[in-house]
Amino acid sequence: MLGLGAAGLVTAPYLQRGLEAFLGSAADQDPTGLTGLLPNGGGFRYYSVTASVPRKGPDNYRLKIDGLVDRPATYTLDALRRLPQTRIVHDVQCVTGWRVPGTPFEGVRLSQLLDAAGVRAGAKAIRFTCFDGAYSESLTLQQARRDDVMVALKMQDKPIGHSHGGPARLYVAPMYFYKSAKWLSGISVTSDVQPGYWEERGYDVDGWVGRSNGRSDTPTV
Repeated sequence: MLGLGAAGLVTAPYLQRGLEAFLGSAADQDPTGLTGLLPNGGGFRYYSVTASVPRKGPDNYRLKIDGLVDRPATYTLDALRRLPQTRIVHDVQCVTGWRVPGTPFEGVRLSQLLDAAGVRAGAKAIRFTCFDGAYSESLTLQQARRDDVMVALKMQDKPIGHSHGGPARLYVAPMYFYKSAKWLSGISVTSDVQPGYWEERGYDVDGWVGRSNGRSDTPTV
């Protein structure tokens, strides 16, 4: 029994990664979205609003920053990795009810990228677009400048995989997870808030955990 227990401890991480890879691949090929109902070993569930999403890596990933800025920029994955990195640990809360406690994220604070771009007077919001070709999100400029909002490059202390929205995704720690857009490709500074994909379908624009969408979840910590 001790031997079996030890073997289980050794093999569990490999089994979990295998399950994550399987569910992620299945979700990419599942136009029904039913695979999103299946939690993996880490407690996450996979969601995509398109039938498939192209894969990006160091050779072809680009993050474009434009709109009401003085210095538009395009970042490669390596360029993002060379910037100062911030690590935060929060619970992840989905508006559908599931939660993954104490999840580490690491990446570049969004405020740092905005400062480098030089936000112009009259700017009030940020619009985020994704390389799945369909998803979008938004934040007010004040929300975007919070210390717990970032372009995340790591999750659970490892590079963010494709199924989790990698190689770079938005992470908005105090809001429901739909605000943390996966497969991030564009950050546009705008004069007003433009509702994102799910907001156009009835979700709250300000998706604070426990204070929106008619839910009373405990705020993320």
